[in-house]
Amino acid sequence: MRLVTTSSVEAGTILAKTIYNETGQILLSEGVELKETMIQRLNSLGISYIFIKDSQTDDIEYKGTLSDPVRRKAIQTINSTFLEIQKDSSLSSSFVVEKASRRLSELIQFLMTELGNNKDLLNLLSDAYTYDNYIFTHSLNVTLYSLALGLELNLTPKELETLGLGAIFHDIGKLKVPLDVLLKPGKLTEEEYVSIKEHAETGFQILRKVQTIPLLVAHCAYQHHERINGSGYPRGLTGKDIHFFGKIIAVADVFDAVTSNRVYRKAMLPHEGLEILYAGCGTLFEQEIVEAFRLAVAIYPIGITVELNDGRKGIVTGQNIGLGDRPIIRIMEHTGEPVTPYELDLKVELNVVITECDTAF
Repeated sequence: MRLVTTSSVEAGTILAKTIYNETGQILLSEGVELKETMIQRLNSLGISYIFIKDSQTDDIEYKGTLSDPVRRKAIQTINSTFLEIQKDSSLSSSFVVEKASRRLSELIQFLMTELGNNKDLLNLLSDAYTYDNYIFTHSLNVTLYSLALGLELNLTPKELETLGLGAIFHDIGKLKVPLDVLLKPGKLTEEEYVSIKEHAETGFQILRKVQTIPLLVAHCAYQHHERINGSGYPRGLTGKDIHFFGKIIAVADVFDAVTSNRVYRKAMLPHEGLEILYAGCGTLFEQEIVEAFRLAVAIYPIGITVELNDGRKGIVTGQNIGLGDRPIIRIMEHTGEPVTPYELDLKVELNVVITECDTAF
């Protein structure tokens, strides 16, 4: 199978991985021949990348970080829990959030176990799901990235649990922001931008009143938009005044935001998202955390086509644990000419680097 941009796929292509909606219903099954109307529908739903069948890569298999049933269960838990909180119009009831926190704490424990048992690098790009409310899937993704970072940074199980809860609740304040503002495709007015920025303060005020969760969880919501040079919000905190967990969630939040489809822009590829993080090293983000992210996350997902600095081109077939940017590649071409396919391990071939990704079919 190959991973390609949905917009580049032509009618007649065979889908290699089933696509679901947030309730677990199948939108398109593996093996279906894609028609033009199907492709247009996938694009309109914001599904940027899909797996397709290809005779040269039939033996390449993608295994997600979470199985499809586990991911559906996780997103449904977040969905139902956040909707329950949202029904409290004032978002001020500690009882409602307290009840929700117990359910989400159980989910965090479950996700920690899943990540601990899965020794592969974290890869969320290739999970082809569609969601009605991006806050739900974003909260899950940021939680998974944060937990993967926490594991890489050797946090204790108790610290991981608190970090995970802080990550899953980090955007709870956005439940009070009007959807037409959150999903506005054009430029925000100054008033709308202020409204969105208030979600960090709102989240803190909601969570700090809940007796069953650590106060640090509330500070995660408060600080995930702070930046170490003081350019963030809501308080313009700098360096040591930002909690380490806030710094972790900040990195996870930005990466998921830029590598996910939004109404106002298309998703970046993981290596492009990593470049955004590295550009902010030492000014916006802690270098230690960005380096840990590079080690924990699959920067070049299985099935993606890459070009190398020596003119070779191939498809990623495997990952090297702890080396997210040094995958295993099946070489298919050299300087534009087809070659007999063979495997190249960038963990071994240190003088070879990836220079470009090609996601067109």
